[in-house]
Amino acid sequence: MIMNSLYYQKKLSRNVGDKFFTSLSVFCALIAILPLIFVVTYILIKGGAQITPELFTLEPNPPGDDLDAGGINPALIGTLVITTIASIIAIPVGVGGGIYLAEYSNGGPFSKFIRFGVNVLAGVPSIIAGVFIYALIVSTKILFGSMYSGFAGGMALSILMLPTVIKTTDEGLKLVPNELRYASLGIGASMYTTILKITLPTAFRSIATGVVLGIARAAGETAPLIFTALFSYYYIVGFEDLFYEMGSLAVLIYNFALEPYDAQNKLAWAASFILVISILTVNIFSRIFAAFTEKTKRV
Repeated sequence: MIMNSLYYQKKLSRNVGDKFFTSLSVFCALIAILPLIFVVTYILIKGGAQITPELFTLEPNPPGDDLDAGGINPALIGTLVITTIASIIAIPVGVGGGIYLAEYSNGGPFSKFIRFGVNVLAGVPSIIAGVFIYALIVSTKILFGSMYSGFAGGMALSILMLPTVIKTTDEGLKLVPNELRYASLGIGASMYTTILKITLPTAFRSIATGVVLGIARAAGETAPLIFTALFSYYYIVGFEDLFYEMGSLAVLIYNFALEPYDAQNKLAWAASFILVISILTVNIFSRIFAAFTEKTKRV
């Protein structure tokens, strides 16, 4: 009798309950991921059929021509430019803020205030960031007299990226064992060297994930760009174009999806396809790069 109790017994109530709740959790996980699968699949089917070589080289034509909607070149380049501007602003500030919270703050009122502010900023609707930059930059013409511009759009998107980068950097550095810090400081390394050579490389995967999530969110935002970068049908040819209206994939999708013309609707689906593929590519690349970094570090 004692020997039998040592074996797994399927009919015991605790084992039956364990199987039930395991199956229930798997079912809930599938339900949670189904909307993503359906949305991505639908976009890939609808947008993939519209992909042509000319799509990446032509300008979009103004609505009204149901025969040829043109391409997405200005919007594609504009998305890359605006997202790059946002990353240049948000990544150094976000990583620096996360380093301060994780390594230098002592849990005092100021650090608590910063964490509270970051949490609030993470929940602020994206349109508020656009309205803020509109009031601060666009309406005042403070940037060399320009109003709507790609630079203003990048500033608005950087506000949306900041909370994600700060929080993931903070949490990633907290996961680094204190023994590594003590060992580094114990052999005479400065706090700066410890952070640069020990804690940041160890937390690189978490920080990179936060940066990628921030970039993915910024690349897909529409409302802030309507108030800041607006939209342009024309090619980006020089640095001075940063201070004028600039196209983006998200705004192109928004504008053309509402048009009553089939050609513009198809172009919106094609732009959606490119945007989704771009975000997936960035995520996959970050995972591969993080895995390569981890493997190199072990060697």
